[in-house]
Amino acid sequence: MLNDTSFAIHPGKEIRGSERDMYDAGKILSFAHDGNRFLARCENGEFAVTFYADEIVRLQMNPFGETEKKHSQAVVMEPEGLPFSVTETGQTVVLSSGKIRVEIGKDPLRVNIYDGENRPLFTEGKKGMGFKADGEVVMFKEMGKDEFFYGFGEKTGYLNKRGEILTMWNSDVYAPHNPETDPLYQSIPFFIAFDRGFARGLFFDNPGKTVFDLQSDPDHMSITAESGSIDYYVFAGPTMKDVLAQYTALTGRMPLPPKWAIGYHQSRYSYESEEEVRRLVEIFKEKGIPLDVVHLDIHYMRGFRVFTFDRSRFPDPKKLVADLKKEGVHVVPIVDPGVKEDPEYPVFQEGIRKDLFCKYLDGTIFYGDVWPGNSAFPDFTDERVRKWWGEQHQFYIDLGIEGIWNDMNEPAVFNETKTMDVKVMHANDGDPKTHRELHNMYGFFMGKATYEGLKERLKGKRPFLLTRSGYAGIQRYSAVWTGDNRSFWEHLQMSLPMVMNLGLSGITFAGADVGGFAHHANGELLARWTQAGSFMPFFRNHSALGTLRQEPWAFGEKYEKIIKKYIELRYRWLPQWYTLFEEAHRKGTPVMRPLVMEYPDDENTYSLFDQFMVGDNVIVAPIMQPAQTVRSVYLPEGNWIHYFTGETFEGGKYYLVEAPLEQMPIFVKQGTMIAHGEVKRNTKEKDESLTLHYYYCPDTRYEFALYDDDGESFAYQDGEYFRKSIRISADPEAVYLEVKEEGNYRPDWKELKLTVHNGKEGLKIYLNGKALQQNSDGTYRLY
Repeated sequence: MLNDTSFAIHPGKEIRGSERDMYDAGKILSFAHDGNRFLARCENGEFAVTFYADEIVRLQMNPFGETEKKHSQAVVMEPEGLPFSVTETGQTVVLSSGKIRVEIGKDPLRVNIYDGENRPLFTEGKKGMGFKADGEVVMFKEMGKDEFFYGFGEKTGYLNKRGEILTMWNSDVYAPHNPETDPLYQSIPFFIAFDRGFARGLFFDNPGKTVFDLQSDPDHMSITAESGSIDYYVFAGPTMKDVLAQYTALTGRMPLPPKWAIGYHQSRYSYESEEEVRRLVEIFKEKGIPLDVVHLDIHYMRGFRVFTFDRSRFPDPKKLVADLKKEGVHVVPIVDPGVKEDPEYPVFQEGIRKDLFCKYLDGTIFYGDVWPGNSAFPDFTDERVRKWWGEQHQFYIDLGIEGIWNDMNEPAVFNETKTMDVKVMHANDGDPKTHRELHNMYGFFMGKATYEGLKERLKGKRPFLLTRSGYAGIQRYSAVWTGDNRSFWEHLQMSLPMVMNLGLSGITFAGADVGGFAHHANGELLARWTQAGSFMPFFRNHSALGTLRQEPWAFGEKYEKIIKKYIELRYRWLPQWYTLFEEAHRKGTPVMRPLVMEYPDDENTYSLFDQFMVGDNVIVAPIMQPAQTVRSVYLPEGNWIHYFTGETFEGGKYYLVEAPLEQMPIFVKQGTMIAHGEVKRNTKEKDESLTLHYYYCPDTRYEFALYDDDGESFAYQDGEYFRKSIRISADPEAVYLEVKEEGNYRPDWKELKLTVHNGKEGLKIYLNGKALQQNSDGTYRLY
């Protein structure tokens, strides 16, 4: 910004340049091991290795002091206390848990990590770990020439991140998200390295500004942190699903959301009055378009003060929420962290009196300009403040609200840096640190405070939380959307790899604003975006003040009909979605997956970003260019059935597929099964019957599980759930279903039917050895 002034020749720039030289950790002077921890004193720091599990190891190097046994709040797993062997051979110390072997070179310190089959997980080669004179810490890892890199949280660009420089620094970015726009709102310093079917992971747990450089050296990546120490975890894989299971075991898995949260959400910045909201819901009802959630942006508040309603715009919010709930529609209001500086505002008064706001070292409160004007910011790093913030949500609970939307929580501030002064101090639960050191965890801690506060006060009901900002582990508390995108076709294209990489970073409940937030949508763009959004985990239409309206009917009957069809399709697929969400909750496997996850031996999938999978057997290929009615689709091994036309496609090939405006290409793998319910106004309406669709293929086997519970409580944790596991095998003459049930819950639906697609005449269907009779409508009754 100042390069056109005398600042451009400031001598300090030269000094900073000389500080870039790295000081190596040096040789090991001594070492010891105690329990499951190895500790070494080096010439330039302390180095530690801790085995958290057979396939998870933590490595630390602190050039400025001792390594800490405790871990950050991003991590929920405690070390298992596993025994490990220590072998010293000349200039090497080898640590082994059985599934991970850590080879430590002593002069200088170099760390090479292998799995139990002697495959390299991460190696350092000639470059290792160290620090720079300005306090930065840095480490290097070798990159194989055929390696691909996925994850890194919320990043623009393509699915494979090799060749990029990626910065972790949560930032408010309203300007267009171009492929080179970095950083954005979420910082998840975790990635999956993948090489010809073999996957392993690395999580660099440092919430300060961190840079992953996969560009400057073709043979090495560097990871540089501006503050703190080197603290990272390695996951042995060997599959992408294994890596995610290991990473989410360490950082936590998403809770099962309430069913209403996986329905359709409608939002705008802003629906500015109770009258407007009521009319909005009436139109959805009149037009028969399903709707579960209406979001309220900042205009619902009194002067943008959080925990208030503007009574001139919303005279009776409690009645509004109650009336909408009767219609099956939930209200989700936005809540920002900034608390307006107003001595007559009770929330501000209490924050001052109880010493709850972020301060400088000298005790002065930090104030920043945001929507309400000059505002103070709660110090969410302090458990006492988190508890207080959670208590404030009783205001919304008393109104009948069960979900909250956290925004501006990077934290965003209207100044040149776009955030809080990095010199601000945080209490950090008794371990004070500067904002520079903890910046990326501010939104995480706000999410933790909000979710736990809601959960405690909803008395057994599941809360819903949506956040713009977060850090590793945010999946334990919140869904994520990709922020202020724009109504450009390019942003629709970018949303696919962004949401897939979020899923590959442990955050499965994610999506992008359908139609685009800023700029002006049009009917074709909204229709195509709704088609894609209906198959993403989080499904919300959102638009900005001053842009064209983009409710489903905004561009006329032609587009409304198509948009309604795909919102209805979302509800028809809800049993399938809910089953996949439960799998994500239990295993950490994302709902929306890149094809490489399911087909790791198919090189055609490694960089494929413009189509995706829902579960393990459905491929979705959205249309993402204007006036396009045909597109190239890659289908991997097996045979695939076009969901709408029933046409069969042989796998392992590219196809040009017809895609008229009303039709998005969707393919179901032959020999597999999906579950459908009924089209409904919202999730408050219950299915009378469910249908399992089996796409017949002889000489195949498949395992399918249908999951259900009450969709609103935590009773499933005590056995109140329903899981029907179906093992399917087929031969040229018959289909054999072996069915088992578990759990104490009995679903609301009364009937479970089976439809067989592509079945030949005379095909027999057996359920646990008993032949089934075909109904008059061609289905079979299973339940």
